[in-house]
Amino acid sequence: MFEGKKILITGGTGSLGKYLTKKLLNEKVDTIRIFSRDEWKQIQMEEEVKDERLRFLIGDVRDKDRLSRAVDGVDIVIHAAALKHVPIAEYNPFEAIKTNVVGSQNLIECCLNHNVKKILAIGTDKAVSPLNTYGASKMLMERLFISANYYKGTKDSKFFCVRYGNVLGSRGSLLPKVLSQINNGNDITVTDPSMTRFNITMSNAVKLIFRALNNAHGGEIFIPRLKAYNVQDMIHTLLKFKNSSTKITRIPVRTGEKFHEILINKEELRNTFETKEDFLIIENPTLLHTGDKNIVKNTSMETDYISNSVELLSSDEIMNIIKTDDFIEKS
Repeated sequence: MFEGKKILITGGTGSLGKYLTKKLLNEKVDTIRIFSRDEWKQIQMEEEVKDERLRFLIGDVRDKDRLSRAVDGVDIVIHAAALKHVPIAEYNPFEAIKTNVVGSQNLIECCLNHNVKKILAIGTDKAVSPLNTYGASKMLMERLFISANYYKGTKDSKFFCVRYGNVLGSRGSLLPKVLSQINNGNDITVTDPSMTRFNITMSNAVKLIFRALNNAHGGEIFIPRLKAYNVQDMIHTLLKFKNSSTKITRIPVRTGEKFHEILINKEELRNTFETKEDFLIIENPTLLHTGDKNIVKNTSMETDYISNSVELLSSDEIMNIIKTDDFIEKS
């Protein structure tokens, strides 16, 4: 699937981008272009991931001319660049729109102009029934990518998305934040311990991306089958892991914060199909190829795919994930 391919990752110096790059370098790729705004993160990544197949390009998805140069000659694009933090997007809403919406449209047009074959966008649960600016901007990103398949004409480009929640251990997520508070001797701050979150590790996120790139025909949103965890259980397990008695302090719920994550809402169910590993939202059923019908079926779900209605991880399962996934070494 990847042998001899030229791949561009926008936002490639982030947590997902670095992990994804390391995995792709094991797949006999030709080159991987890392496109991001932060020169220092590029320097750090270049020192950490030493490989002659890596190319580092400074640029911003808002800059269409620079993006066009980065896309030239590429076979696959993975679009991970975004303004991701909910409070920042709330206080800088149009900046989120310029990056997450206008930047995504810039990428789509550049990919069509350069006949890129596969273009995958990294989505988020917050795009489902959005409550905040970040979620609304990522919902529009999904719509732009899916709609690009309708007006691409005779181009062979395939646009599709994956959708999941915060990756466990990624920058700014619950786990590294709590570990940092424990390590620094600060109180653990939590808005509401009864909140639930879908659980996806970095390795499972990359496996989902690989499945999407391998199976997409264009127009799909791939959503993994996941368990969830209770925020209180995660915090108590981390305290046990660190053998800590750090105090837990309640703080107000942040602007735009949801109590539970939704990955598929009820209105999307009529266009939702499922496989053994994933759910697929396909609003145009003609995109289902004959061969797919052997493994893809209409979903049996009757209500929202929401984190408080799926199986919750036990404390032992959470502990096992914390001990075995490789992010813990950095925390």
